[in-house]
Amino acid sequence: MIKLFVGLGNPGPEYEATRHNAGFWWVDALARELKLNLVSERSYQARVARGNIHGQTVWLLEPQTFMNLSGRSVAGLARFYKIQPEEILVVHDELDVAPGQAKLKFGGSHAGHNGLRDIHAQLGTDDYWRLRIGIGHPGVKSEVINWVLKKPAPDQRTAMEECITRTLKAFPALLAGEMEKATLIVHTHKAPRPKPPRPQGSPHPPPEKAP
Repeated sequence: MIKLFVGLGNPGPEYEATRHNAGFWWVDALARELKLNLVSERSYQARVARGNIHGQTVWLLEPQTFMNLSGRSVAGLARFYKIQPEEILVVHDELDVAPGQAKLKFGGSHAGHNGLRDIHAQLGTDDYWRLRIGIGHPGVKSEVINWVLKKPAPDQRTAMEECITRTLKAFPALLAGEMEKATLIVHTHKAPRPKPPRPQGSPHPPPEKAP
């Protein structure tokens, strides 16, 4: 079961709406849903919320250290409250997933993501869960840094927000440790239904033929 929900991003208003802050957006949305307030905790260099959901203590964490030092906050809180790595979910932006889609995975490489790289180092393991919120790829490696620190186009932002709303529905399963069920919810992405083409010419429907 997941006890610690971590959202990754960069602190400060200039980064708030950038793609790299998708993890913050998700945890902010979860906090609103659970009616919890994230407050600054200097000891963890993070914004933290603690709640009791169905008799289980749940932690929400947003490191305020800048992305490449995120592991300090995560490892600090996890060690103090004896939360195991496999009880941690880290929500972060993912270049290799399209906006509007998300992937849930356990363990594996940090794939060059600076936030995950530091969490790997500080926890001393990669055995924790990740929820990867798709931001798409600029297509050229040299453009990646610029891409993640820019605001998504309005249609991409809408797709990402819809993805956050949809993946939040996995929260009860994540809390209960039903990871297969949570994965199914996260990975089920229904494309918007195309609008039927309008008939050419008259806006009125053609008359029905008599049998």
